[in-house]
Amino acid sequence: MVEDDARERIGIAKQFRSILMYSMTIWLPNPDALTPPLHISLAEAIAKAISDGQLAQGTQLLTHRKMAEELGLSVHTVSKAYENLRRQRLIDGQVGRGSYVLDPEAANDQPFKLSSERNDEFDLSISRPTFSHEHVERFQQALKELPNGLDPSYFLSCRPNAGHDAHRAAGVKWLEHCGLEASPERIIMTNGVSHGMSAALSALTRPGDTVVTGKMTHHLLVSGCSYLGLNLVGLDVDADGLLPEALDKQCRDGHAKVLFLLPSLANSTVEMMPEERRVALVEVARRHGLHIIENDALGPVAEDRPTPVAALAPERTIYLTTFTKCTVSGLRAGYMVAPEHLLPALTGRIVVFGWMATPLMCELATRWVLDGTAMELVHWQRRALAERYEIASQILQGHDWLGHPSALHLWLPLPEGWTTSSFTTYARQLKVSVAPDAPFLTPQATSRDAVRVSLGSVQELNRFKQAMNLISEMLSRAPDGVASVVY
Repeated sequence: MVEDDARERIGIAKQFRSILMYSMTIWLPNPDALTPPLHISLAEAIAKAISDGQLAQGTQLLTHRKMAEELGLSVHTVSKAYENLRRQRLIDGQVGRGSYVLDPEAANDQPFKLSSERNDEFDLSISRPTFSHEHVERFQQALKELPNGLDPSYFLSCRPNAGHDAHRAAGVKWLEHCGLEASPERIIMTNGVSHGMSAALSALTRPGDTVVTGKMTHHLLVSGCSYLGLNLVGLDVDADGLLPEALDKQCRDGHAKVLFLLPSLANSTVEMMPEERRVALVEVARRHGLHIIENDALGPVAEDRPTPVAALAPERTIYLTTFTKCTVSGLRAGYMVAPEHLLPALTGRIVVFGWMATPLMCELATRWVLDGTAMELVHWQRRALAERYEIASQILQGHDWLGHPSALHLWLPLPEGWTTSSFTTYARQLKVSVAPDAPFLTPQATSRDAVRVSLGSVQELNRFKQAMNLISEMLSRAPDGVASVVY
């Protein structure tokens, strides 16, 4: 009898604890705010609740089935969302215990340090995406699964030079995320945007031809034109990008063969060119018979992007994008989209500059496009960059700077008295590296006395905050109050 009473009391206590735990921890996102793909949207809502403190460490989430019932979703959708959060180390799940929120700060612990990121140095000079344990796990898992169903021609053959049919077909789906419709036949696989830039410049020009762009441009365009014997001319810009009247004047008064554009945050000054400006530039290009190279390295990371220039002028635009800036830096694979009449010349240049895009990298990218991994990592990157943008906004409050929540870097015009040289030199004394403006200047342009500051190259969030505070302190001090160091 005593044993029965004890068992009953234990059972009641367990039931009470279960009811209490459920009543204390129930949390639901707004179902009306969930948008396709639903598993990504749900994961983002939960991640934001964790970041905002609505879901504290140790909070138990609803079971997969219960969350699905409450939101009108399938259990499969909720399971994918929870798995996404587990990979980010935001939650942990164990059979019989449910899913619990982990310490959000622990999610920022990196699985390894990049060789250039030492404890006493802050490298804000290189523009690259941030990463997490999830990226490492996804890439390692993809490499393990790579042999499954792998077409032997991907490693036994060195053709077709434009890329394998399956990879180009997957490119159609990815380019839709970028706002561009293209048939597989118009797609050429590349080892990233730089590979495509070299091929495009070589196919469209001959030594002595003129390439026009803004006065601040892609640093590899500057060196690439020099190597190919091309005349690179930088034109005037405003807050929306290159001025159509400047382009028209250059075409009337001088010679121009190619217009090079970075319209969607891939430029150093972090501009998102509005659609009206894109349309105006296309009209000038058509009037003067210019070909256009559009570098869209960030791809779908920038969610408020206007229509790509290539969609406005498909008959004269070579469009370039890559996975390197929006998923994982080491995934050197990308797409080039071009008018049909340029495809033979471009394929020939691809052969010269690397024979063909590496099929195994293209296969990894293709699998990630088809199973949704690539877009999941894009959404992850958006959240990470938006968080760092907000941190920079708070720390740099009161200073002059340009940025965007989806960009990989900030553009920092320096206060009066500072030069690019003096600022970067003093920053190095504080063991902070930033990118000077010189590599982005076209030959005729003069220094803007500005620097580019990467948001993703210092991986640990606390160290990123430290670096931004050091920069803010420098901006708050007059350069004549900074002691010189003589070596």
